[in-house]
Amino acid sequence: MRTSLRGSAAIVGIGLAGIPAMPPGSTPVDCMALAALAALMDAGIAPEEVDGVFASGLQMLMPALGLCEYLGLAPRHVDGTQVGGCAPLVQLNHARQAIASGTCEVALIAYGSTQRSSGAAFASLSEPLVFEQGLGWPGPVAAYAMIAQRHMHDFGTRREDFAEVAVAAREWARLTPGATAQGPLTIEDVLAARPIASPFGLRDCCLVTDGGGALVVVSAERAKYMKAPVYVLGSAEIATHRSIAAMPDLVHTGAAITGARAFTEAGLSPPDIDVAQLYDAFTVNPIVFLEDLGFCAKGEGGPFVRDGGIAPGGRLAVNTNGGGLSFCHPGMYGVFTLIESVLQLRGGLGARQVAGAKTALAHAPGGFMASHATAILGTPETL
Repeated sequence: MRTSLRGSAAIVGIGLAGIPAMPPGSTPVDCMALAALAALMDAGIAPEEVDGVFASGLQMLMPALGLCEYLGLAPRHVDGTQVGGCAPLVQLNHARQAIASGTCEVALIAYGSTQRSSGAAFASLSEPLVFEQGLGWPGPVAAYAMIAQRHMHDFGTRREDFAEVAVAAREWARLTPGATAQGPLTIEDVLAARPIASPFGLRDCCLVTDGGGALVVVSAERAKYMKAPVYVLGSAEIATHRSIAAMPDLVHTGAAITGARAFTEAGLSPPDIDVAQLYDAFTVNPIVFLEDLGFCAKGEGGPFVRDGGIAPGGRLAVNTNGGGLSFCHPGMYGVFTLIESVLQLRGGLGARQVAGAKTALAHAPGGFMASHATAILGTPETL
């Protein structure tokens, strides 16, 4: 029988680095290490106490080894899981399992990228997709544009609905110190932007930045004696395919499965969530995730986001730092959904703070909606 890990581990340190750009000549591991050190300092834990290292990256074949060497670590548990943008959420699930089993006591989860500063020299280690290579299509944007087209066809979703997602993200970013894009943005601006892949224009697509993020995770018992712990109430992961050509259904994703599992473990349901961080590489993503995670019925994501539904003061606080569309997007955004969740639950964020937030949901996909991970986090009051 599976033992519930609800509340058995907590995030006690978070760190950001290199947003929107690292200094010239920096490497991805530079960025990752800076974020890791910031997270350890935030937790009040020395690097030599780290005995579990979890790392991911697009530019490094062995990111965990690179981080260990850089920081002089020799952990007894190492995890280099690479399933795309949700890898840090998957690794959070793995970290709490490792802590519960006694495999490690202090887990460091880190990601870093120099996608922006590398420019044309940026190279992902992703393998060719046999069903798509040779077609000349523009990678992820084409795959997610297909998802958006199908959603429009099946449910009558409008381009204006996608634009609502971008505008809401920008409104949150304008309340967030350090957000990459903070200029005004309107529905009309999004619709008039340069076409990229129908139905997407430039403003429907995520930023291209550098950036690193890191988390420190310990047992609930240890966390009781640390400042502002945020507990993992529920967590789940799934992988269903690799290529968009093999996706079983373009508008039904693995988020429906991971969300249901995470909610069950947490003993919560969508109305119990105070803030949601939904990976928004493209404007269609939050709409699909709101549906699949149960915040609205399938096909009703468009109406849900209309009229500022996920903007400040809307129906649900979503991507409260500006998300991948306006805060940062250094190749993979998953770790930042967790960091912003923690920040909201700690409180004190000024204009962007969601009043009384006690629960947060972070969700990210990987690849072309191929992998998914959901994490539900809570303050000590939720245990």
